Amino acid sequence: MHIWIDADACPVAIKDILIRAAQRRAIDTTLVANHLARVPRSPHLRAVQVEAGFDVADNYIVEHVAPRDLVITADIPLAAAVIERGAVALNPRGTLYTAENIKEYLSMRDLMDELRSTGQVSGGPAAMSKSDVQAFANRLDAYLTRNAR
Repeated sequence: MHIWIDADACPVAIKDILIRAAQRRAIDTTLVANHLARVPRSPHLRAVQVEAGFDVADNYIVEHVAPRDLVITADIPLAAAVIERGAVALNPRGTLYTAENIKEYLSMRDLMDELRSTGQVSGGPAAMSKSDVQAFANRLDAYLTRNAR
């Protein structure tokens, strides 16, 4: 298993949890961003800086992800793409995207995009709360306990 982090929009608290988990469990983890992501020196951590541009980091992750890998992203289309490649995606709020549920999340995303474009809904998700961070940490720990070797 390899952990891939869509690091451009990943909250710092979530990155910190992932870095500690990678070091503690000796899981290779890569942060992918279009800006320089700093990571502590570790044989299990690496940062990749890609060119700026729409979906460049997402495309890099999709090209490199392998079956059984875990991708950390709030980007539902990216989650769908990595699931097609046999990986799993975990949202920074603790939602696990799988082959069984991704279509539902894509449909909801499309509906919300349509409602925003017509002005019926405005804004995005609420700010990250401590309970969101705790939900992510719990889901990550449970997933790694079941799936990391």
